[in-house]
Amino acid sequence: MTMALDSGTVVGVVGAGAMGSGIAQVAAAAGHRVVLADASPGATERAQSNLVKTMEREVHKARLTRDDADALIARIDYKLEPLGGEMSAFSECGLIVEAIIEDRAVKQDLFHRLELSVDREAVLATNTSSLSVASIASACKTPGRVVGIHFFNPAPVMPLVEIVPWLGGDPELTTSAHALMRQWKKTPVLASDTPGFIVNRIARPYYGEAIRLLEEGVADAATIDWAMNELAGFRMGPFELMDFIGNDVNYAVTKSVFEAFFFEPRYRPSLTQRRLVESGFLGKKSGRGYYDYRDGAETPTPTKDSAVGQAIVDRILAMLINEAIDAVFLGVASAADVDLAMTKGVNYPKGLLAWANELGLPDLLKRLEALQAEYGEDRYRPSPLLRRMVRDGRRFFE
Repeated sequence: MTMALDSGTVVGVVGAGAMGSGIAQVAAAAGHRVVLADASPGATERAQSNLVKTMEREVHKARLTRDDADALIARIDYKLEPLGGEMSAFSECGLIVEAIIEDRAVKQDLFHRLELSVDREAVLATNTSSLSVASIASACKTPGRVVGIHFFNPAPVMPLVEIVPWLGGDPELTTSAHALMRQWKKTPVLASDTPGFIVNRIARPYYGEAIRLLEEGVADAATIDWAMNELAGFRMGPFELMDFIGNDVNYAVTKSVFEAFFFEPRYRPSLTQRRLVESGFLGKKSGRGYYDYRDGAETPTPTKDSAVGQAIVDRILAMLINEAIDAVFLGVASAADVDLAMTKGVNYPKGLLAWANELGLPDLLKRLEALQAEYGEDRYRPSPLLRRMVRDGRRFFE
């Protein structure tokens, strides 16, 4: 199967929410004619209105000319009639990207219906962030046409795209999707079809180990956030970030990855997460989370103790790096793509494997072995690849 890579390819996007409308904007900016449709009444109208406002802002800031902005808007065909059972709106499309609710059964049903309405050579891409691409493709009679193309939100701004082939996918499709994303001025990385792919898998300890430190009473949320932000250089501390994402969303992803990995201890959710969700403390969107965002609430002050802060950084960073090393060990992605994904997808201050070289692999191994000895948990077991590299005196990228 060959994916057309020129601007004459019509791109369909199913789902006109923030992600879908963002993908439509990216495709239109690359010169494609785009068809955007949604099953919810009013969704495409809102997407169209939002894009007009975005283009006005781009023109005002001199990032686009008026003609270019108008041309981009004109390239998107907003289907105002809500999608029903049939998908004829996408009959002309050579590539259809799905950006709907993260529910396996719903996505499978959509792909089954899409296949009945589009050309047999059309490529069907899922923007899933954690579901199995194989399970989604299984709903199709010609599953080889399916590939994972996972954008990060907001799609027009975030450069990273995870390309996710699956066991029965057409190998040429992976190459074509990778090339197409480069044409769209994105940074594509290749990920295996495993839970969480690269970014959502490797990032789990940033949240999980921070919560563990909080539960143990090592420090409060504000102090842990201060340490990771000020001392380690992350743009947002873990608790600030979880409140921003939504604690319900973060808990759901953690639970999904934990179950998908057959209850691997490294990904185990915490009672703290569950209690926050059960209490309706979802973060900024609900007014309360790890922090209180209600009017008049006081902002907690971190305890800026450098020794405590460095201990926090050392522990969370060791867990993150170990997860990145294990991802390379298990063939999730190449070392280069792991570091590219974490810097371009979630704005980490450094690639984790380059950071590992800088800190010293022997010291990281000692740190993890000490944690495992202290707690007696598989959660802290060092990756076999880390052990081998220390034994052989190797470093990454050499």
